[in-house]
Amino acid sequence: MSKKIIIPGRIGYCGSKEVFMGFAKSSTLYKISFADILDENTGNGYQRRFNDRHSLDFKKYIQQQGSTTIPLTFNLRPRLDNAWTLKKNKNGTASLLIDTDKKGVLSQVDCQHRLGYIGDVDVSLAFMTYIGLKSDEEMQVFSTINGKAKGLSSSLLDYHEAQLASNLSKQKPELFIALKLNDDPDSPWYKRLDLGGKQISGMARKASLRTMQRAVKRFIQETKITHSYETKDVYKVLLDFWNAIVFLLENEWDNDRKHFVTKGIGVYALNSLAADLYLEAVRKNKECNYSYFINTLSEFIQDFDWSNTGPFKGLGGASGAKEAISMLRKLKNISQLDLISNA
Repeated sequence: MSKKIIIPGRIGYCGSKEVFMGFAKSSTLYKISFADILDENTGNGYQRRFNDRHSLDFKKYIQQQGSTTIPLTFNLRPRLDNAWTLKKNKNGTASLLIDTDKKGVLSQVDCQHRLGYIGDVDVSLAFMTYIGLKSDEEMQVFSTINGKAKGLSSSLLDYHEAQLASNLSKQKPELFIALKLNDDPDSPWYKRLDLGGKQISGMARKASLRTMQRAVKRFIQETKITHSYETKDVYKVLLDFWNAIVFLLENEWDNDRKHFVTKGIGVYALNSLAADLYLEAVRKNKECNYSYFINTLSEFIQDFDWSNTGPFKGLGGASGAKEAISMLRKLKNISQLDLISNA
């Protein structure tokens, strides 16, 4: 026979959403809840990755005399296995019944670091739980709560936005393309962008989703390519470009820690260079594909010092990105002059 935990409390509303509020021991809340951390391999979940130090700091704090914390926030997701039951009374009081044989009954919306290491601590904590929010609604609440919070990954917020969008390729093509570069097995960026979730074991991260999204947006703005092509066709252009970059700069790509190719300043500069080459192809009525990028880039891209001690050293921000692309454009122009003089 299953064992149930009964938590008394009250029913009310937080804004327009019905909630249950109560008190329970930290060890109890730890036992009956879970954090739905984003798994970047499957795309399931939405929470930020767990930070041990953050959680241990809270454990130390909450056991001190005079400590306190704001109510923890959970959600009781809809379930078909009777894992939870809410018995409401006419006077606004209620009882939450939790089946302890069922795993992960309460989803941790805003409390994973406060609960992470206090499973063996019996501190009384106030909590609030939404009642019956679906996972996408829960994700929206999390994003709203944490959108301006210090330390929350901007890439994770971008990922949330993508999951909640009804038509991402039209609403935000730069985010659609950045995510597809990360999700497409034919992309050199496959599973290499940091989305802000649980890290994939053995995978070396090269740049963040936010960085790539902004760089792609710059490409779109500079080319105005979405005026003529669908987002999937824009993606193919950038896919061909990055595959050409990896072919020509294989050593720099593989040794990314020692080179700027995959770092923010390099990603911004190279996407702007892709825009230049696309516009040049349009002017010359050439097909802008992998072969075009290989032929054009091979004239100059390997002559640049991409190392951490090279010309990009010390560059950062918008002004740094502008200076970086200026260097690549200058190198490209010099190579073209050399070709003309040697003709």
